[in-house]
Amino acid sequence: MSQTVGAESATATLAQALGDGDLRIVDLTAPLSSSTPTLELPDPFNNLIDFSIDNQAEYDDRGPYWKHANIHTGEHIGTHIDAPIHWISGRDGKDVSQVEPARLIGPAVVLDFSAQANEHPDFLIDTADIEAWEEENGAFPNNCWVLVRTGWDSRAGDRQDFLNKYDGGSHTPGFTSQCARWLAERSEISGVGVETVGIDAGGAAALEPAFPMHYHLLGHDKYGITSLRNLQKLPSRGAIVVIAPLPIAGGTGSPARVFALVDGSTGGAQ
Repeated sequence: MSQTVGAESATATLAQALGDGDLRIVDLTAPLSSSTPTLELPDPFNNLIDFSIDNQAEYDDRGPYWKHANIHTGEHIGTHIDAPIHWISGRDGKDVSQVEPARLIGPAVVLDFSAQANEHPDFLIDTADIEAWEEENGAFPNNCWVLVRTGWDSRAGDRQDFLNKYDGGSHTPGFTSQCARWLAERSEISGVGVETVGIDAGGAAALEPAFPMHYHLLGHDKYGITSLRNLQKLPSRGAIVVIAPLPIAGGTGSPARVFALVDGSTGGAQ
């Protein structure tokens, strides 16, 4: 009985805080349109289609009272989640419809490497960088999402600048192979979120293993979120992240709406 009362009290407190503005909702999602920057793989690899919308009725003879459309998109377009089966190391793992809702809501820790990424677009976060953050800010909480701020979302309005491509690859920040494995093996982490087009660095094809964040994270039943925005509006600790992908049966990923719940006293624009 006391557990039920406690649960009701917790939800009532949450509802009251939202209603009173004591909790702010910060949208971390990039708008999804035909101009959304998307990953571009080199030949001979197949690329996913960009997002597009095809109107089927618009208050006209195709449908006098309504407007509706078909959408066409790849799974890994815009702000999206990578499920374990997206990568060969997780091929026997979960598809996006099988990811437990409890893993999609949890405490957020925000690590700011924007100064380093601004100076060196190929900056790779190493284990020592994260250990230093924990030494200063405290250990990661259970079921947390590690959100990495690099300032890359400021480039999102320009596809060329966002992808930052050169012959054979691109210049975008990410993680060392050792750090990717270390993060993947930490039981308190549900996933990692980044502002770039993918969870790996632009030059990660040259690392060992290739694309180590994909390889280690998804191979250890962890998840990745890409193309986040507004991480500068979150505190280092204390926010709650909510990730809402489409539950596509057999899907290797899905565009997602991502929110953060933030204490209203922390300041910052909504």
